[in-house]
Amino acid sequence: MKETSMYIEEDEKQNELISIIIPFHNEEENLELLNQGIDKHLEDEYHFETIYVDDGSTDDSVKVVEKLQSESALHYIHLISHRRKMGKGAALKTGIAKAKGSIIVFMDADLQDNPADLPKFLNKLNEGYDLVNGWRATRHDGLIKKIPSKIGNALILRTVLQSKFHDINCGYKVMRARVLEEINLYGDNFRFLPVVAEKKGFKTTEIVVDHASRLHGSSKFGFFRRFTVFADIFTAYFIYRFSEKPLHFFGFVGGILFAIGATISTYLALDRILFGHLLYRRPALIYGLVFVIVGIQIIMTGIVAELLVYLDNKKRS
Repeated sequence: MKETSMYIEEDEKQNELISIIIPFHNEEENLELLNQGIDKHLEDEYHFETIYVDDGSTDDSVKVVEKLQSESALHYIHLISHRRKMGKGAALKTGIAKAKGSIIVFMDADLQDNPADLPKFLNKLNEGYDLVNGWRATRHDGLIKKIPSKIGNALILRTVLQSKFHDINCGYKVMRARVLEEINLYGDNFRFLPVVAEKKGFKTTEIVVDHASRLHGSSKFGFFRRFTVFADIFTAYFIYRFSEKPLHFFGFVGGILFAIGATISTYLALDRILFGHLLYRRPALIYGLVFVIVGIQIIMTGIVAELLVYLDNKKRS
């Protein structure tokens, strides 16, 4: 990973610095327009830096950002490059490590996130919130992209995760840096940041954003990746609800399987004792034993997980 930066004189109010993190992959036609929009809406009132994270681009995106660095006299412009494509989550984590601001902005590079919404985010944050999430109430995407997102947000998000948010898949987010100090980002769990922050007691909200159609380039979000979001949601549900009490999950599932197996085995045992039916003719015996064994194994997995959680907490204390 390589990095270049251009600095101007440091503002004395460092705690008011806004760090705008923009991951990109092959967005050469959008980056200059995006940077102009950010400057236009922030330069007069805010002290900010822009952190562009190149996620293995193969076009001239890096050259565009380097040109912006050489021409800018308004704010810091950082460019950090991954040697290969590592994903948006990794790019955001790289940007967070570089950010110096007390306010962090996540923003996509495809111009679908309107820079004109930045002051709205910041004003909302200054009302006392720790995190403000974007809500694309009107989306300008194709049906193949919108339908899985709508199902995930409307059904799983509110039913499974029991969250108040309408659109956690929106990449436009603004938060206090202290939120990221308590939440570990890995893989693609950045999309669940609003839910996790809410469950950790941070004051969170959302605002409607102006979602634009993509003008240049193509979406980097593959067809099959749209459906793995559902798996990510269930993973998040397990981690954020049962990470501190895994036996509650494994014990419940294992207990149900054990009870089914025990019921089947008890019935067959009574049938053999009372009526003399031979068990080797009863395939249900195999199912009963399998349910009992698998149920015990799942319960023991929960006990081992509880032990690991206990030892981890003991180590931290």
